[in-house]
Amino acid sequence: MSKILVIEDEVSVLEAIEAYLKKEGYEVKTATRGYRGLELFEQESFDLVILDLMLPDLSGEEICRKIRKKSSTYVFMLTAKSALEDRIQGLEMGADEYLVKPFSPRELTARINALFRRLNEPVVNPNTFSYNNGELIIDKERREIRLRGENVALTPIEFDILEILASNQGVVMSRELLIEKVLGVDFDGVDRTIDVHIKNIRKKIEEDTKNPKYILTVFKLGYKFGGDL
Repeated sequence: MSKILVIEDEVSVLEAIEAYLKKEGYEVKTATRGYRGLELFEQESFDLVILDLMLPDLSGEEICRKIRKKSSTYVFMLTAKSALEDRIQGLEMGADEYLVKPFSPRELTARINALFRRLNEPVVNPNTFSYNNGELIIDKERREIRLRGENVALTPIEFDILEILASNQGVVMSRELLIEKVLGVDFDGVDRTIDVHIKNIRKKIEEDTKNPKYILTVFKLGYKFGGDL
């Protein structure tokens, strides 16, 4: 049973989300204040955090930053801010996905179900792949990344993007194709979503983000993996 933490100050919204998720069989913990949500996160282990950005005591942005300092747990942001830059800012802080209010709890639940199907999907022929003479290791079975012998904490979305690019070494993949493979065909976000995740991955695995050697930009087309097996 997957365990979900919901941090949302609108009680009616919180109760609706909780009811839908419990009906699907998830274990759900809730908080209407940011500090309380962080306390719960520190006390227990969660597979997903659903986080409202506009909380009365502590901003969702700050909560996301604190979570990301300690964990790669999937973070799903809820926001009333519909501007593109606001969404991009949320992704840059470490959120994996977002949903703009008002939204349907049924839609949210469907996206969460799709997320856990992807994360729990069995790996076929699990293997560990080594690139650039062992500098970068991608362990598909354990969903782990090691760079020069040190573990790298990628979010689930970041891992999926890197793994897909590496599995199609040298092949140019468009933003639309990456969105379809990682976030699903029903994802209603924007192409720049992938750009933000790529930027975050580069910060973690590239020595020089302006001159990357693993995730290469192909002008007007998309991205490709540049590591050597």
